[in-house]
Amino acid sequence: MNAKRWDTFITAGLWVAGIFIIVLLAVFLGYILFKGLPVLSWKFIFGASSDINAGGGVGAQLFNTFYILFLSLLVATPIAVGAGIYLAEYSARGRLADMIRLSVECLASVPSIVLGLFGMIVFISLMGFGISLGVGAMTLALMNLPVIVRVTEEALKTVPREYREASLALGATKWQTISRVVLPSALPGIITGVTLTAGRAVGETAILIFTAGTTVSRSIPDFSLSAGGETLAVHMWYVMAIGLVPDRIDKANGTAALLILTILMFNLVLAYGTRYVRKCLTGVR
Repeated sequence: MNAKRWDTFITAGLWVAGIFIIVLLAVFLGYILFKGLPVLSWKFIFGASSDINAGGGVGAQLFNTFYILFLSLLVATPIAVGAGIYLAEYSARGRLADMIRLSVECLASVPSIVLGLFGMIVFISLMGFGISLGVGAMTLALMNLPVIVRVTEEALKTVPREYREASLALGATKWQTISRVVLPSALPGIITGVTLTAGRAVGETAILIFTAGTTVSRSIPDFSLSAGGETLAVHMWYVMAIGLVPDRIDKANGTAALLILTILMFNLVLAYGTRYVRKCLTGVR
């Protein structure tokens, strides 16, 4: 087989692989939305669990999903971005940097259910906080940390060295160069990494079952960190696992469709926001 035919063969294979991914995603989303969309209604989405017989509404679970996500990112993002800046700008090599990278890799490879057990043992058993929304957010932050660290480090490394040299040549300090030149240039990449992390955190169940629990507050919204922290993903698991709800199949299908739509809308909003930030900072669309 000559080079031209081999190139054609490889190109066709890559096209097939890409189309297969698109078709697989379309089938997956189509099936979930086909089953779940008929269940969705205003009362189901924003109602409390006691508003509807059997499965009830998921308004509290929807609020908890975004509230826990916000709290976990609020804790994890500053620490992770700071660690990423240190690794990329202050200590690219060295024992401490190698130890930090090893710790990040180990933390990223820990199964989520192990993190859930860790949160239950440390925050609940040892510290006595109790199963609550706040404990779930703190434990979920541990899962978010390693991804944001690596994304921040890689995004900072993509900034051309000439930007740093030009800033330093004009008399700026190292921190002024990082905060006013390097970080704004790397910000779109960091936001993309945070978006991917948030999408994964929205669908997390194992961590939150052990730390946030399977109950919700009667009031919507409830900003108390000690309130029950059941999210949409945990609610879907609970309805199907316990088997006490007569119409659990419909409720699970509706919750799954709402969760998928929530994640899609969340990603689209952040994607367009990232594009806008990139355009404002670089002038490139």
